[in-house]
Amino acid sequence: TAQACNLSENFSSLTEQGFSIIGVSADKIKSQSSFSSKFGGFPYPLLADTEKKVINSFGVWGRKKFMGKEYDGILRTTFIIDENLKIIRVIDKVKTKDHTKQILED
Repeated sequence: TAQACNLSENFSSLTEQGFSIIGVSADKIKSQSSFSSKFGGFPYPLLADTEKKVINSFGVWGRKKFMGKEYDGILRTTFIIDENLKIIRVIDKVKTKDHTKQILED
C-alpha cells in the first residue's frame, strides 16, 4: 500500500522524467480494483498476473518471511526498463514509503 501510494503521489514527477509505471501482482482483477478504489484510484495500470507468467519470467516469486511465518509470494522488486526493452536497473530493496526517490536516483 505504501509503495503504491508513493508512486501515485509522485506520478507526475516520474512521468515528467520519462518513466512509465505498471504494477504487477498475482491478485485477481476484482481484488486489484477494490484495492485501487480504496485509495482513490491509481494513475497507472495494475496487471493481474494470476497465472504468474510475468512474475515467474522476472524471477520475483519466492519464499518470504513475515512475523515469523514463511510463505511464498512476490518479492518486492522494481525493474527500470529502457526504450529498447532492456533492463537497465533492478531495485530489490524497495523502500515502500520513499520509492520514488529510489527510482529517480542515478
